[in-house]
Amino acid sequence: MKDYMYETMYILRPDIGEDAVDEAIGRYQALLKDEGAELLETQHRGKRRLAYEIDDHRDGIYIQINFTGPGEVVAKLERAMRLSEDVIRYLTVKQEIEPEETSAPPSAAPAGA
Repeated sequence: MKDYMYETMYILRPDIGEDAVDEAIGRYQALLKDEGAELLETQHRGKRRLAYEIDDHRDGIYIQINFTGPGEVVAKLERAMRLSEDVIRYLTVKQEIEPEETSAPPSAAPAGA
């Protein structure tokens, strides 16, 4: 099965502590690893103002995870986020991995042209 690159951005409730944020990040990273995904990058983007109120929250803690893996892992990750009371929004975007092309050496342009 073909692997794709995914980017998942999720927003945690602003009223949870830093320990709970770290625990949530670790839980989702472990879930991805257990399901065979390869973590590329995790960014803790901090507390930011939301564009509109979500579940009576005006702020949220933004986390972004980039990973590669089979598509089934996305469904499991999003199900875990949907069931969590700490996650107020999430979005996963899929990008196809470009095959690496063998590059031919550039041809020399004629001098004086």
